Amino acid sequence: MEKVAIFVDVQNIYYTTRDRYQKHFNYSAFWQQATEGKQVVAAIAYATDRGDSKQQGFQQILKNIGFTVKLKPYIQRRDGSSKGDWDVGITLDVVDYAAQADRVILLSGDGDFELLLQKVRKDYGTASEVYGIHGLTAPALIHAADRFVPIAGALLL
Repeated sequence: MEKVAIFVDVQNIYYTTRDRYQKHFNYSAFWQQATEGKQVVAAIAYATDRGDSKQQGFQQILKNIGFTVKLKPYIQRRDGSSKGDWDVGITLDVVDYAAQADRVILLSGDGDFELLLQKVRKDYGTASEVYGIHGLTAPALIHAADRFVPIAGALLL
């Protein structure tokens, strides 16, 4: 049975899905598709914490599906910009779990993860799969992955 480790950049998936389709990502359909016939060694969703009840309800849904939810405080700067970036945290966890998994499944369109996927393949022989939005996922990330799965159809709510 193939062992998989799943890592979700929640903010990236939320905004790209909303911007492209004006819909939400279907985490339950994703879970069924990505884990069928596989052993999950880790499933982590990385999100920002604004402390509102709607967001807490969403985080509980993720936990009920099978994800561990990691939260980082949402920071609103004086200039109006915001910060809640999980790139380093995701990278550290992927490296930690890559040796235990046959395949890393990354949900993000962020091209910064290209080098990460190359590293886990080179150092651990771990394959990678990326779920993202066509046109909003960095071409470098798509090319670095062993398999790219476009988010569309049944993966949308």
